Amino acid sequence: MRFGHVYLGNNRVSMTGYKGTFTLHVPQDTERLVLTFVDRLQKFVNTTKVLPFNKKGSAVFHEIKMLRRKEPIILEAMETNIIPLGDMDGEDPMGELEIPSKSFYRQNGEPYTGKVKASVTFLDPRNISTATAAQSDLNFINDEGDTFPLRTYGMFSVDFTDEAASESLNVGKVKVHLDSTQVKMPEHMPMMKLWSLNPDTGLWEEEGDFRFESQRRKRREDRTFLVGNMEIRERRLFNLDVPESRRCFIKVRAYRSERFLPSEQIQGVVVSVINLEPRAGFSSNPRAWGRFDSVLTGPNGACLPAFCDDQSPDAYSAYVLASLAGEELEAVESSPKFNPNAIGVPQPYLNKLKYRRTDHEDPRVKKTAFQISMAKPRPNSAEESNGPIYAFENLQACEEAPPSAAHFRFYQIEGDRYDYNTVPFNEDDPMSWTEDYLAWWPKPMEFRACYIKVKIVGPLEVNVRSRNMGGTHRQTVGKLYGIRDVKSTRDRDQPNVSSACLEFKCSGMLYDQDRVDRTLVKVIPQGSCHRASVNSMLHEYLVNHLPLAVNNDTSEYTMLAPLDPLGHNYGIYTVTDQDPRTAKEIALGRCFDGSSDGSSRVMKSNVGVALTFNCVERQVGRQSAFQYLQSTSARPSPASTVRGRAPSRRQRASSGSQRQRRGVASLRFPGVAQQPLSN
Repeated sequence: MRFGHVYLGNNRVSMTGYKGTFTLHVPQDTERLVLTFVDRLQKFVNTTKVLPFNKKGSAVFHEIKMLRRKEPIILEAMETNIIPLGDMDGEDPMGELEIPSKSFYRQNGEPYTGKVKASVTFLDPRNISTATAAQSDLNFINDEGDTFPLRTYGMFSVDFTDEAASESLNVGKVKVHLDSTQVKMPEHMPMMKLWSLNPDTGLWEEEGDFRFESQRRKRREDRTFLVGNMEIRERRLFNLDVPESRRCFIKVRAYRSERFLPSEQIQGVVVSVINLEPRAGFSSNPRAWGRFDSVLTGPNGACLPAFCDDQSPDAYSAYVLASLAGEELEAVESSPKFNPNAIGVPQPYLNKLKYRRTDHEDPRVKKTAFQISMAKPRPNSAEESNGPIYAFENLQACEEAPPSAAHFRFYQIEGDRYDYNTVPFNEDDPMSWTEDYLAWWPKPMEFRACYIKVKIVGPLEVNVRSRNMGGTHRQTVGKLYGIRDVKSTRDRDQPNVSSACLEFKCSGMLYDQDRVDRTLVKVIPQGSCHRASVNSMLHEYLVNHLPLAVNNDTSEYTMLAPLDPLGHNYGIYTVTDQDPRTAKEIALGRCFDGSSDGSSRVMKSNVGVALTFNCVERQVGRQSAFQYLQSTSARPSPASTVRGRAPSRRQRASSGSQRQRRGVASLRFPGVAQQPLSN
């Protein structure tokens, strides 16, 4: 959504950019933020989202998904109009709206009798891909003041205007028909209600009940519908929901690698669960989704609320996924290897939960989510009392469960990476920081991450290294801060092109705050590489901010790192945050995206590049010029024959004088390609 408005209540607090990104400062104690996104171009449905946050602060990346607005149709205000809800291929609609004649009126209460431009967008729970676009967090406040969850049978957004689309119209006496055959859980029938969304609180408020009504449809068949009545005034988003009290919590942790070490847990990961209603007889094939929830991981993981059942383990299932700064984390595999120790849940409970990663049956599918049956733990079962599913009343046990207790796992795919700090520091434990001139992070409460984007033109991905040394400070000059290695990422669209986002030690004040140090950074592709180009703006900046590093070796690049937080136009990405991991994740996302305000985990190799290297693939067994000289005898072997005429003394003298005039003898080696030699 380009240049859309972001509202907090009735106040506009931000605006999306050209790429749909926006930034918002949130008070530190906020856990639940209600924002409404309004598309001025009216391509997308106005969307209210409830975003979870960490009370301790730090930056959090949320991806907002919105439904595309249904194309408007023309209605006659003086006629009865029927609008279907849901258009799944091969499926009947979930229901329909019935608008009697003479039901439209203007904002001032005057009846409207002309043509009506109507757009009704239905979020169909039978389409699992729409779950992440669901509005709010599907909660309501009951009569006792407690927050309770809802299980949705569909949401619909309505927009009625006059024919010129200049005035929004209200509607009275609207009937909502819900096809009872679409409600697969009979106990939900008498509990079904019609709700409208309060955009200020993000909570749903009851509009009315449903009643049973038998009707004869076009195909001469008797169908039973649940019928509810409502009026359409200020609120334009409605929901067909059932209050659901059968709830549990799922324990999930996110890790930095497949080692699953407790010290490598990641905070700030957005873990989401989609509650599924299985198709009868096929527990792995969901008929519809009913609810969508998101929670942030803390120092001890996350507990996700989800529907569960203690009588029938397959009554509900859950689809769980996780992301960090827009990057989808990977779930533990379930096929061909099925390792309970890696998954984090012991047998036999794991079999009962029917854990399946999304690629279980098709390896071409992404590996970023898993599905389980929500079998509520039995209180008298020892193997089910230690997670990963906890009864709703045992939330505290879920939140305080140690890493050794059963839980589900996600992890980051880092590829080939190596980090070395001269002064050790655990980025997950800021208390491990020590005062030292060679500390990678000089300020314990302000962590500044710097990345440079390096483009590789060549058939293979290569490892790129940054060697970071003191450059201008008398205490650190010539001394090593640390090393960073990362493997370049192949471009999806361009053959023979890859790029790397490489961390380097930022310049700036050291811990004593006495004077700055311009870090001496060497960028070294580890292969047969030749520097092809340097970003012109970066080069100009370095020339104008002396001293200038020497760059005689074309197989690498050396610079005294800039003091200023340069942006994507320079190929440099700098982010400062109270949490080092967060600073690095945001900077890395911007580097991948090639922008100063966006974020991506898809490498964009042609934008925001600082350095370009051409790298060739050395052929196996191919000799270099020096190897050829070493392996070739200085004189012909006895078995060899020299054919041709020996030059005369005059010819030898002539050729010798020519070589003296040229000053350099030209050497050619048969079978060896000619390449420039470099140290």
